[in-house]
Amino acid sequence: MNKKLLLFILLCTFFLFSCENKKPIIKPKPSHPIAGVVITFDDTSVDEWFETDKILNLYSWKATFCVSKINTLSYPEINKLQELQKEGHEIAGHGYHHFKAPEYVAANGIDKYINEEINPMLDLMKFYSLKVSSFAYPYGFRNPEIDSVLLKKFKIVRGTTYGAEDPFFQYCYFENTRSVLAIGIDTDYPNFSIPYLLKLLDFAKRKNKILILYGHKPVNNITAKYQTETATLELICSYVRQHKMAFYRLSDLDKLN
Repeated sequence: MNKKLLLFILLCTFFLFSCENKKPIIKPKPSHPIAGVVITFDDTSVDEWFETDKILNLYSWKATFCVSKINTLSYPEINKLQELQKEGHEIAGHGYHHFKAPEYVAANGIDKYINEEINPMLDLMKFYSLKVSSFAYPYGFRNPEIDSVLLKKFKIVRGTTYGAEDPFFQYCYFENTRSVLAIGIDTDYPNFSIPYLLKLLDFAKRKNKILILYGHKPVNNITAKYQTETATLELICSYVRQHKMAFYRLSDLDKLN
């Protein structure tokens, strides 16, 4: 056989088998997150958070504690935040001064807001070995401009939503964005009731959603505004466990995007 013809046949055979063996690489799709709940607390009720953790440890719960005015906390309170972090809870930021962000930015500019409200908070929390990667807006007040700047410093930023609409129309569920909204579970909020909370939880379970909640000071007996009844928290944790749902922290949501 002609040597050139033989060489041509061999080359064609090589390329034919090489092409057949190259299979497309199919990347596995990320698994859909388990339905669950993000429980967050705002402000400075460290002693009450710490005591509540002792009660809810029974459920292997996890929460995010959004701390404001950290410069005013006592050394024992800082120790308790460190202990909560060691237990697997998240410590998040809630402002050095607890400014209303859009109002302050409108009057003073975004740079001054960052330098007065965010950077001192992060510096002091880092000094106390608190690993902060999420931020909850004081009063829930926010806008897209401030979001875009804060999302350069935080994995997740959290505002608030209100009302008692059908859960289908609520904004208190994680929708694969880094800017999220939570709905309140303090007893004095007009939208709060146990039947409505159960509707929100049931919708999360049925639709495989993650419900985002926020409160302030957990207490056994309500005596003032901005208090969350311990019994409400026990109901939430019991529901999550009974229905094989998951507890998430705010920073966990970033991993699901």
